[in-house]
Amino acid sequence: MNPVKHVAIIMDGNRRWGIKNKGVRNAGHSEGLNTIEQIIEETIRQKIKFLTLYTFSTENWKRPKKEISFLFDLLENFLLKKLNSLIKNDIKLNIIGNKKKFSNQLQKQLIESEKKTILNKKLHINLALNYGSKEEILNSIKITNKKKQAITEKNIEKNLYTAKIPNPDLLIRTGNTQRLSNFLLWQMAYTEIYFEKKLWPDFRKIDYKKILNKFRLSKRNFGSI
Repeated sequence: MNPVKHVAIIMDGNRRWGIKNKGVRNAGHSEGLNTIEQIIEETIRQKIKFLTLYTFSTENWKRPKKEISFLFDLLENFLLKKLNSLIKNDIKLNIIGNKKKFSNQLQKQLIESEKKTILNKKLHINLALNYGSKEEILNSIKITNKKKQAITEKNIEKNLYTAKIPNPDLLIRTGNTQRLSNFLLWQMAYTEIYFEKKLWPDFRKIDYKKILNKFRLSKRNFGSI
């Protein structure tokens, strides 16, 4: 049976859910937060140590300004309300991506959330914010060159946002879309990928458990027979 150390999720379908069920995109983003909380609870119950959530990509800046503003307000409110709960439940929060493009207030809040949860060990959550895998790889190569290190797989991995974090065992993408969307391209060389038809706000613990069980029973060769 395959162990599960790290699950990565592309939470796709919020906007489509909002339009379909409420007539507005942003309603889907709000509803998606409830799914995040359910999945965090189940991840802890399953004793999985790492969870990476694709929250906002470098390409998402192309979206309408009002939607982007709503998303960041939602994130700020979530952190304000849930930070104490994260600390209480021994959850570490880590931001992967470039924080510099965010407002000073949001940057401060993200850094504070990381600092206050840095010693927590039960679950390590990576929020991929203003994240793009190609940018991450290029940035790692630049750092490697600056340090005058040899360009090797090991050195590039040491300078990625995910240094010291195991690569994802499986990726789940909801929303019935089958692509990686510039997410953890380096780290997912041998990740098992599961595409889920349900939109993210409709994704439930039972769906999550079914995928985890299927993964645990799958055969992983890593290039061998």
